[in-house]
This record gives sequence, C-alpha cells and structure tokens, in this order.
Amino acid sequence: MKKKFVIFSAVCLAALLCGCKGKQEQKSSVSPERLKEVVAYTYDSFAGEWGPGPELCKKFAERTGLTLILIDCGDAIQALNRAILEKDAVQADVIIGIDNNTAEQARGAGILAPYTPKDADKIVDAALQHEIDDSGCITPYDFGHFAMIYDTQSNVPPPSSLEDLTRDIYRKKIILMDPRTSTPGLGFVAWTVSSLGARHIEDYWKRLAPNILTMTAGWSEGWGMFLEGEAPLVVSYTTSPAYNVEYENTDRYITLLFDEGHVRQVEGYALLKGALNPEGAKQLMDFLISTEAQETLPLTQWMYPANSEVPLPRCYLEAAPLPRTTLTTDSAASAQAVDIVTGILSK
Repeated sequence: MKKKFVIFSAVCLAALLCGCKGKQEQKSSVSPERLKEVVAYTYDSFAGEWGPGPELCKKFAERTGLTLILIDCGDAIQALNRAILEKDAVQADVIIGIDNNTAEQARGAGILAPYTPKDADKIVDAALQHEIDDSGCITPYDFGHFAMIYDTQSNVPPPSSLEDLTRDIYRKKIILMDPRTSTPGLGFVAWTVSSLGARHIEDYWKRLAPNILTMTAGWSEGWGMFLEGEAPLVVSYTTSPAYNVEYENTDRYITLLFDEGHVRQVEGYALLKGALNPEGAKQLMDFLISTEAQETLPLTQWMYPANSEVPLPRCYLEAAPLPRTTLTTDSAASAQAVDIVTGILSK
C-alpha cells in the first residue's frame, strides 16, 4: 500500500486551529487519526516543491508509516512566532528552522521540550551543537555561511567588504530580507554587528540604507528578484551559486568572500512542548538527523548537512567556497541592532 504525504501551506493552518481549547481538553481529545500524523511548522523553501520537504515526507512515511504534514509558515521567524502564539493551545508537534540567532528566543518562550535524537552522535562536530543549543532541546540539521551573491553580468564591480556595500555605485543595487521575519535578514544584521561592532551599527546602516533596493519578507522572494535581474547583489549563503551550477550549468552567480569574515547559520529542529503526537514527533526527530534524511539536503536545501556521513556533490566543490574566518554572533546584540535597523529603514 502506498504511503501518503502532504505539504500544507499557511492557509491550511486554519483547519488545524478550529476549536482550539485549553491544553488538558486538547490532550484528551486527540483522535486516532491525528496520532497517525506528525505536524511540523517550517518555512517556505524547506516545505516547497523544490525544497527537501516532498522527499522527506515520502521517506518518513516509508520508514514509519506516519504521515508528515509540513506547515509552510512563510519564513522561519514566522514559524517560530506562530509556535509561540500557540503555546497554550499547541497544534504542531515539531518546529523546523530555529537557528543560532533565534534559539535563545525559542528557549525563553518555553515552547520546547528536551529530546536527543538517536543519531545525534553523527553531527559533524560538537561546536555545531554548541553554537545552536546546549539545553538538549534543539538539534542541528544543516549549516552554512551568509554571504553576498553577485551577478557577474551586472555593470558594477563586485564589493570586497561590508563597508564597500555603502559606496554610491551600489545605489539601489542590494536586495536584503526583513530581519523581523527572515532568518537570512536577521543573519545579515548579525553579520554587521559581529564585523563592525554594535556601537557602529547605526552609522553603518544609515549609510547602507540608500543602496537597498528592497527588503523582502523572506529569502525566496529576495532570491527570486535577484535571479530576475532586479539587482546585482543579494544576501544569501555561500552555497547558493552551487544550485545554478548544478541545474542551470552556469557560473554567472558567484559567492563573494570578504576578508573580514562571515557569520554562520546553524539551523535546527525541536520537539514542541505539549505536542499532540509526541511519540510520532520523536520518530521525526530521529529521522531528520539520519543519513537517509540528510542526504536529501545538499541538492534541495543547498546547505551543508549536519550529518558527517553525507558526501557533498561536485557542485559544492566548484561553487560553494568556505570563508577563511567564521565570526561569532551575539543574539542579544543582534536583537538590539534589529530595532535600530528597522527604525532607520522605516523613516
């Protein structure tokens, strides 16, 4: 018998929210059908047609007999905000997309339950786990460095530093993402804080602001505008051009490595406290770090898999350079910087 798999968009969430009541009543009314499903909140590029979602749903069903339902909440920060809003009437079982810049917020909100997956010992190194979480709640599933991606067919030279991005020649030529709704947007703000120092943020962003064409709500929208030629520069990941090499056979888009260094994003997933199907959720937690699941990530998620046993495709060697220097981030300083940045850009 074929196992079914489903990906829900955000609009489908309404069906899950109907008749939400208190935790105790909710627990007692979990139907047998719901216990055959595992519901996970995540973001658009993970759940979407070209992301790892469809293949992961299929493999999970074959492995466990359970149906994985991925709720596309937009971007990862929107997924986290939804889980926080529902903490007293939990609808999902797992959240996918918490990163090292939002982990503290997730822990502080009290929405996570501790669980260590069976294959956690396959994680690339202890530093990866330490960078995102030491509480036993969040497990990393991939990682990558933020970088500016450059269109070599543009009529401007490539910048060589964050400071270069403020030059007049880049007026309205940079696409960024909103740090309040997007983890790449927050990652770029964290990058400026780590590289320039918190006390220089206001001055830097005032000088950068005229060069920002737009600040999209999420990565998918911003990357799409970049590929359509709306601007020659976009914030993304060092691995992003590998996609164009693999599927479009073009090296038109390249990663720019800055001597000052880059910040790393470590993405993770966690069991939600009060999950309606905690046992199914734990099976998903075990599955997501397994070699079987992780091998789908390089050519769909376009990030480095957290599982050390997964080989990388040739396109990563050709078009996904690693920076020489990885900068550390300070989530508290980055959160303060977001308020400064949004204040500047709203004027």
